[in-house]
Amino acid sequence: MTTITVQLDDSKAALLREKAQKYGLPLDQFVTASIEDLIAQPEPEFDAAVRRVLSKNKELYERLA
Repeated sequence: MTTITVQLDDSKAALLREKAQKYGLPLDQFVTASIEDLIAQPEPEFDAAVRRVLSKNKELYERLA
């Protein structure tokens, strides 16, 4: 596991603490979960390509269903 140190403005750090508290999580778990969620999001280009393929083959998929 890698440890990453990040410098934030005090106001941004306070907002992170407030949000973590709102969800009942320790700050480190909240930040980790937020980063994991961000990483898990598909790339915009991939998402657009998937939409094009689904749109292009919509009729075929409907017949196969």
